[in-house]
Amino acid sequence: MVSRKYGRILLKLSGEALMGDSEYGIDPETIRTIAKQLKTVIESGVQVAVVVGGGNIWRGEEAAGQGMDRVTADYAGMLATIINALALQDGLERQGVITRSQSAITVQAVAEPYTRRRAIRHLEKGRVVIFAAGTGNPYMTTDTAAALRAIEINAEILLMAKNRVDGVYEADPLTHPEAKKYSRLSYLDALKMRLEVMDSTALSLCMDNSLPIIVFDLQAPKSIERVVSGEPIGTLVHD
Repeated sequence: MVSRKYGRILLKLSGEALMGDSEYGIDPETIRTIAKQLKTVIESGVQVAVVVGGGNIWRGEEAAGQGMDRVTADYAGMLATIINALALQDGLERQGVITRSQSAITVQAVAEPYTRRRAIRHLEKGRVVIFAAGTGNPYMTTDTAAALRAIEINAEILLMAKNRVDGVYEADPLTHPEAKKYSRLSYLDALKMRLEVMDSTALSLCMDNSLPIIVFDLQAPKSIERVVSGEPIGTLVHD
């Protein structure tokens, strides 16, 4: 069992983070690893909510750039996040973790409709809640959904899990190996320098509501457990 620094967290998983070493789709081993870590975190007494992206399956902005109607493309992206939510839910349930998926668009055959009070009640009962379909609105990213849901459920921290990037850098570390990594950043500095923490709408929402953010590498060993225990990994963005 891990020690815990936080009582309630929201974990944002990008679609890319679910691909593992694959070029597309969902990697079963990555799902298992995430599920095992979340089980350990839950057993330590932490209440866990998750927002999933859909970029491993569909990117609405890219589809719109190729001529598709943007609103239609964004709704297709919401459906991709529901696929990821169901895959993660299955992985968690295989580990014996009671899980509920809630969707911002109506798909009652596979997920509950999003209700703030019900979500909080699930968390209080020790269930993992997965929020799918973003905010339910086109033009809004799943980063914005993560910030919004974290604030709505009174999460203490927003954990941004990245794929093979262990924090926030002054430039893309994959193409600029010499780029400086920040251990701490203010919201304003992240906005002014246009650093790729999350989109500006989401970051502004966190800043306005004093919601701290930790950006970390999901692929690092036991990364979720370590960040929940308060180990200083990744980059902390706060006041």
